[in-house]
Amino acid sequence: MKIYTKTGDTGETSLLGGRRVSKSDKRIAAYGTVDELIAFIGLLRDQSVAAKISKDLIQIQDKLMVCASMLAAGCDDCQNRLPELKDKDVDFLEKEIDSMTVRLPHLSSFILPGGHQAVSVCHIVRTVCRRAERSIIELKENNYVPEIILRFINRLSDYFFVLSRSLSIDYQIDEIKWVSNVD
Repeated sequence: MKIYTKTGDTGETSLLGGRRVSKSDKRIAAYGTVDELIAFIGLLRDQSVAAKISKDLIQIQDKLMVCASMLAAGCDDCQNRLPELKDKDVDFLEKEIDSMTVRLPHLSSFILPGGHQAVSVCHIVRTVCRRAERSIIELKENNYVPEIILRFINRLSDYFFVLSRSLSIDYQIDEIKWVSNVD
């Protein structure tokens, strides 16, 4: 199978249901940002993270592929059978967040990302996740989007924030608190 089809040369692409849309369509932007998120999570996995974290990140990438396919469907009654997100996928993130939060110091201010490459990549992943969420919300304004996708993506950005803090502890990195210089 050739990687190029030449069918996108005019600025259009096909959704899973076969409908052609502009590559600037909000649906393409939404699942394209999820795709970008999946790639950045791969970069985070490539850092020196613990085996459990790497395993969890693979599971998250898998669920994001599910999100992307649901967003790429572009039809409520597609003939293609699609994978689904489930409440247990959101529950998994919440359980992991709670587990990591137990060991974190109380936070009363914003923190500046950095201190270790894995921590910085984790913050990049978090911000791409927030952008994906905004893109999906924009799509939802005029299109059907299953609410579980937004719940999962919203919780996922929380997961990456907590993971970044947890990694700071693992790598013995001091978090730099942002203090406003407003008098």
